[in-house]
Amino acid sequence: MQTLSVVIITYNEERNIERCIRSVMGIADEIVVVDSFSTDRTREIAAECGARVIKHEFEGYIQQKNYALEQATNQWILSLDADEALSEKLRNSIKEIKSNPSADGYTMNRLTYYCGKWIRHSGWYPDRKLRMVLKNKAHWSGINPHDKLELVGSKNIRHIPGDILHYSYYSLEDHLQQIDRFTQIRANELFARQLKPNVWHLYFKPLHKFFKHYFFQLGFMDAYEGYQIARLSAFGIFIRYAKLRELWQKKKP
Repeated sequence: MQTLSVVIITYNEERNIERCIRSVMGIADEIVVVDSFSTDRTREIAAECGARVIKHEFEGYIQQKNYALEQATNQWILSLDADEALSEKLRNSIKEIKSNPSADGYTMNRLTYYCGKWIRHSGWYPDRKLRMVLKNKAHWSGINPHDKLELVGSKNIRHIPGDILHYSYYSLEDHLQQIDRFTQIRANELFARQLKPNVWHLYFKPLHKFFKHYFFQLGFMDAYEGYQIARLSAFGIFIRYAKLRELWQKKKP
């Protein structure tokens, strides 16, 4: 039987962390929570649920998740966000893998709960994610805040049945707050890379984003919530590049 560490990064996740931890009880041999100095009861709740809690200054999503990866003591790693939990079917799939692994990494679908509705279209499902990996063959990469777990020196990846249940946004306000936070992080990253926004970024890319989500990815089948997702996704693209444009404006003498 292989041993498994579940790693989770947190900041003010008292609303979600207990659900996340309880969903991995029985399959996790170790639960590691790396917390960036929450001001709520996140660390206390995680400790009460049996997690090993480590405080670490937040340097970026990719950096924080790589740090969390390093803290795990077992060969196999399952990486989750605090607002995620495992479906029963996925728990059973992971149990089987622990008994007889046949790959270096495993992908799984993620199903998102958005403002009271499970979203099964809009480009949000199946939303396949690589989340269970051999520790010595994986690392996080990407562009903050959009991190990506990757295997190093191996392409031996298999897909397993079951869903990560993603409790993303409880309200419109939650979504708008994350758009504000994530677009600023991404704008800063793009500015550091010397990208200058143009007509495509500011006008046509947001329109493309809306049509992609709502029509091509069948967002209209998610009813009003699908429309809201498409509109806010397009808005997020515009705000990202508007903030980037503002950074370049401020640089001018």
